[in-house]
Amino acid sequence: MKTKICAMLDIEFPILAFTHCRDVVAAVTRAGGYGVLGAAAHTPEQLDIDLRWIADEVGDRPFGVDIIVPAKYEGKDDGELSVSSLTEMIPQAHRDFLDDMMERYHVPPLPPRDDETPRAGEAEPPMTYAQAVPLMDVAFSHPISLIVNALGPPPPDMIERAHDSGVKVGALAGKKSHAVRHVAAGVDVIIAQGHEAGGHTGDIGTMVLVPEIVDAVAPVPVLAAGGIGTGRQMAASLALGAEGVWCGSVWLTTLEAETHPTVKEKFLTATSSDTLRSRSRTGKPARQLRSAWTDEWEGPDSPGTLGMPLQPMLIAEASRRIDRAAMNAENEGAVKLANYFVGQIVGSMNESKHADRVVLDMVDEFIDAIQRVNDMMQ
Repeated sequence: MKTKICAMLDIEFPILAFTHCRDVVAAVTRAGGYGVLGAAAHTPEQLDIDLRWIADEVGDRPFGVDIIVPAKYEGKDDGELSVSSLTEMIPQAHRDFLDDMMERYHVPPLPPRDDETPRAGEAEPPMTYAQAVPLMDVAFSHPISLIVNALGPPPPDMIERAHDSGVKVGALAGKKSHAVRHVAAGVDVIIAQGHEAGGHTGDIGTMVLVPEIVDAVAPVPVLAAGGIGTGRQMAASLALGAEGVWCGSVWLTTLEAETHPTVKEKFLTATSSDTLRSRSRTGKPARQLRSAWTDEWEGPDSPGTLGMPLQPMLIAEASRRIDRAAMNAENEGAVKLANYFVGQIVGSMNESKHADRVVLDMVDEFIDAIQRVNDMMQ
């Protein structure tokens, strides 16, 4: 295929796969798409291992990295507060609410740790500039060709370091004004992410958002995101002026995905109505699967969610407890609480197949969709 994104990234198909799983990155890249490793939950050491592995798996094929550096978060205006300082800002009422939830759903505590190696978010506050800098250091030491910031304009040093290294910079936008600001900062690719998307997303639907942003930032290439996981949706995206698609949720049920088994089963049976935007995981509105977890945080007894990064710091251990306990189907409480980020496309994610098959199926359906439109013109 010949689009600006294909030429810019030297890929066969303009299908970019955002995923936290290195196996999916490699599979999509080998299939002719472009894998982007989401690094927000990585430690620098883990990221170095994964990027080294991906490079070995894909050879000279290109791949990228996604890092979260929010434009606004607690402590940013105070000079990047430490983990200990931020921890002290978490109200006791929120701790008590979470402890009570874990008790009511019979989620057992974690076993003692075998080592003291810091997890992601322990050395530096999660989803902050302080956490992102060492991740950038690692990312730029590997042969990536694209680095993306998922929340707000990429910081100036990310853009400068990327361009000095010959790496393109992408940024997600949920409004036209966001996209214009990104381009003014020096971003090379805009990901127009509509309301349907999983994870952090805004209020405007993909069908409206994509052409608005395409017109506002031309000739900068735009990727369509949000509710995209089929060839027909890819064809619609290109018809709206996008140069390719950015897909995230559709990889969560692939055979390679490291999605929690309980959550994956929930995804496979969910409908497109089974998601909602909630601040309960990150402190910012993020689309995820509805579960007892989101119901509790939206319920009448909830103290309300905290801002980023306080909310992810508050729930970090509870999330690990839930994930561990939910591996046992007999722990009904943990199973009820288990959830994860996913978009409305989840209603079509009812079969688990290899990631490269997802790419090729999208391409085949894209060709059929284009041919159908062409037939209408005769």
